[in-house]
Amino acid sequence: MDAYLEGRVAIVTGGFTGIGKAIALALAERGATIAVGARGLPEDAIEELDKVADRFFYQKLDVADVSSIDAFMDGLVSAYGHADILVNSAGVTTHEYVCGHDEKSWLDVIDINLSGPFRMIRACLPKMIERRWGRIINIGSTAATTAVADHAAYCASKSGLLGLNRAVALEGAPHGVSSVVISPTWVQTEMFDSSMEIQAGNAGRSSEEEIAALVAEQPQKRLVQPRELGALAAFLCHDDALGITMEDIQVNAGALW
Repeated sequence: MDAYLEGRVAIVTGGFTGIGKAIALALAERGATIAVGARGLPEDAIEELDKVADRFFYQKLDVADVSSIDAFMDGLVSAYGHADILVNSAGVTTHEYVCGHDEKSWLDVIDINLSGPFRMIRACLPKMIERRWGRIINIGSTAATTAVADHAAYCASKSGLLGLNRAVALEGAPHGVSSVVISPTWVQTEMFDSSMEIQAGNAGRSSEEEIAALVAEQPQKRLVQPRELGALAAFLCHDDALGITMEDIQVNAGALW
């Protein structure tokens, strides 16, 4: 595989599971040094990434905690210098309608899914601008434009991310820095499995039945796989992809959600 990212340092938040891990693997396969931060450090995921990456940094990271971000960035700078690529993949959701929505869960989702990317961009963008090269990739969702009633906080956070991304793209544009949102439909990840269990319980059927019903509704009759998003993210980090900025790239497999 073409190692066109050799010499580049890539931060991936939430990079030990699901979409984040797939992107970290794809970037490592193309030569990037990867720096993964997450609230948990699962040994199996660490071993998997370590086998692929020539250089690999990892540390606990809570994007809702400025002191945790500062500690992560200090560790990264000490090990490999400043980041050339930032992938904001850390995210959470909660199954709640606006009527009766718990205040804390609302704030938690917004803090991690929207304020978290803001904090990480704030930490990385100045050096990208200074060195006149940078790629920022924010993992959004088709839920930002086609909502689901019982995911109010998630939909709001991903809609806000689109606005943040546009502002960042304009700020970075004169300096060789792009900023893009990748918005997938349902992706077969651990977070998806957890969501399906909750929805299945609410519907009074098994999670297998819930997933089968969802797949049957999809135009492609399948679920998007994390590796597809990894390949897309890796391409967006290529030198030839600089012109792709401010975009909301939907990986919807033909579906609205």
